[in-house]
Amino acid sequence: MKYKYGCDMRGMLSFQILWLLSKRQMHGEQIAKEIEKRRGEKPKAGTLYPALKELKEVGLIKGIKRGKLITYSLTQTGRESLRHAVRYFCRSFGEVFEDSR
Repeated sequence: MKYKYGCDMRGMLSFQILWLLSKRQMHGEQIAKEIEKRRGEKPKAGTLYPALKELKEVGLIKGIKRGKLITYSLTQTGRESLRHAVRYFCRSFGEVFEDSR
C-alpha cells in the first residue's frame, strides 16, 4: 500500500507510531505502552506488528535487533513523511479542535 503522506491516516496507528518514534527509539512493547497511555487501550500485537512491518517495508522506519528485541527508529524519509502527515492532519482536523474549545 502506498501512502500519500507517508502513513495511513485512516486508522491513525501508523501516524501515531511515526510520531512516537520521532521522540525516541523504541521496541514494540514500548510503542504499545505509549499508545495505551494516549488511547486508553493497548493495541493488539496482531495490529501493531503488521503496522511496524509495513512502515519498515516502505522505508519510513528501520529496526535494529538487539538480543530478542527489535528497536525501531525513524529513517530520514520517515521524518519527512511525518512532517507532511502532521501538516495534512492539521489541515484536515484543525477546525475540529478549534470548534471544541
